[in-house]
Amino acid sequence: MTTKTPLLKVDSIGIQFGGLKAVSDVNIELNSGELVGLIGPNGAGKTTFFNLLTGVYEPTEGVIALGGEKLNGLAPYRITRKGISRTFQNIRLFNELSVLDNVKVAYHSLAKHSMVSSILRLPSFFSGEREMEEKAIEFLEIFKLEPYLHEKAKNLPYGQQRRLEIARALASNPKLLLLDEPAAGMNPQETHDLMNLIGFIRKKFNLTVLLIEHDMPLVMGVCERIYVLDHGQLIAQGSPEEIRNNPKVIEAYLGEEVS
Repeated sequence: MTTKTPLLKVDSIGIQFGGLKAVSDVNIELNSGELVGLIGPNGAGKTTFFNLLTGVYEPTEGVIALGGEKLNGLAPYRITRKGISRTFQNIRLFNELSVLDNVKVAYHSLAKHSMVSSILRLPSFFSGEREMEEKAIEFLEIFKLEPYLHEKAKNLPYGQQRRLEIARALASNPKLLLLDEPAAGMNPQETHDLMNLIGFIRKKFNLTVLLIEHDMPLVMGVCERIYVLDHGQLIAQGSPEEIRNNPKVIEAYLGEEVS
């Protein structure tokens, strides 16, 4: 009997800054097509963990593998090409660029034309640029952002900026999408719309999604499994119902509501 290789396998991963262990001995597995939550109190190490997965930090211990291929030591742009993309807790758009250009930037990471053809303005450059623009517009139509095509990103309403950041992350054609607190700063209606959007893009693009979020109704409503970090260590994992009733999780949140 063969065992299916998980899309993402994190084996005893950790990182130390000086004498402080920000993340220690964390083991996580994600299978293709799953939507999984990563929760924990502020300072639990969640964003640091995302930074390890995307090459911003190099782990001091353990192994990160995507589809069985080790990612340790790869630069962030190479990890993006391998199939991991992300959003950030604080929106990081190119504010002075148009909505269209923000998405085209992500497509450039997959560009087929060479630097030489770009410098010399060869036909392959122009055909490549046209192809990227067509794909970007198609993407923006899916996210209902086409009306803002030539608007500067900074001028979009907050909820639309979140949509644009997710659209840009998906434009790099990832296998695994990391969402870092996508509902931060949203009102209830925007959060509800976001829940629907996450479910839609997961099915539409056949994605695996790992979601950091403090909005517990959102996490419990969309995630199939949940991992819980506290002080850089994994303290629980399971279904939303199991996590909701786990005494360690309730204690780690110091009385915060987890249901």
